[in-house]
Amino acid sequence: MENNKKSTEKVKKNQSKRKKVLLIFLVLIILVGASFGLYWYFYASHYVSTDNAYTDVEIAQVTPSVGGTISDVLVSNTQVVKKGDILVKIDQTDTSLAVEEAKANLSLAIRRVKGYMANNNGLNALIEARKADEMRMNAKLSSAKADFQKAQIDLKRREKLILSGAISADELTKAKNAYENAKSNLDETIAEVKQSKSNIVSAIGSRNQNATRIDNVSVENNPEVLLAKARLDQAIVNLNRTIIKAPIGGIIAKRQVELGQRVQAGTPLLSIVPTQNIYVNANFKEVKLGKVKVGQDVIVHADIYGDDVTYHGKVEGFSGGTGAAFSLIPAQNATGNWIKVVQRVPVRIKLLPEELKAHPLKVGLSMDVEINTFNQK
Repeated sequence: MENNKKSTEKVKKNQSKRKKVLLIFLVLIILVGASFGLYWYFYASHYVSTDNAYTDVEIAQVTPSVGGTISDVLVSNTQVVKKGDILVKIDQTDTSLAVEEAKANLSLAIRRVKGYMANNNGLNALIEARKADEMRMNAKLSSAKADFQKAQIDLKRREKLILSGAISADELTKAKNAYENAKSNLDETIAEVKQSKSNIVSAIGSRNQNATRIDNVSVENNPEVLLAKARLDQAIVNLNRTIIKAPIGGIIAKRQVELGQRVQAGTPLLSIVPTQNIYVNANFKEVKLGKVKVGQDVIVHADIYGDDVTYHGKVEGFSGGTGAAFSLIPAQNATGNWIKVVQRVPVRIKLLPEELKAHPLKVGLSMDVEINTFNQK
């Protein structure tokens, strides 16, 4: 009996211990679950992350503005350049000749305009001379009219006197000849007067035509001179463009130009990667972007440095569409065999320049991104 009682008490003690252990284990589970819930509610729920992120940058494509033969290439791939550094030179023979030709054309234009101005003074003098001719012709016309009237009167008198025999036939003939000469002289003078008037009109027309080239402008502001100056300026610009300089600072990449190569305007020569302006494109699933706003703080790690280096940045903007929408062959979701796929939206993240300078990045590196959505800027 005593052995049975001891055995029963021992079983009860073991059961009590098991209950305590289970209770403690249950309490621990509840505490862990509560801790995880509190952690998620107060911290983890305010962060979204992805490892589908890569560095990117707006690459500068260097192309010539004028065509020609490459005379010198001063850079190579991976070389670091500053803004304004000379990259490539194009042979200047053709452009230098174009500048000299433009200078000569400008000089000719100036001389031509000065000739217009001098010609204007000559045309004014010619008009005055034509007017003087007209006055002289008018005076001559008056004299011719008087001679004609006198010859006409003399002829009529002699025609009456011939009937009475007071004059001879020879005298009548002389009167007729004088009349004809006076009439011819009058007709000729009338024609000369008309011609003098026409000469005045012609001279005035020439002066007006010449005046359209010089009215209200100086030699320097004359349209012909301005056009020649513009062509000279363009020729000088083209000459300067044979020296191709770096539009931005960065690293040389994709150099395709070679010495002696004949290039046309717009031919790709090389690219410049401005590593100091690198940003991150993070491709978040659409279901994670509900709380993501522009201006929120971001923590970024690069695979190249690991967790030893932390970059800080801000959300700068969102792509206008998903990656699938801008793919080479967009998805045709209207087909009958459609299967829903969670889409990803590129989010642009700007990094701090001082951190980029301390730990440079290259284009296309893999990144881990974590956005603090608690900051609702």
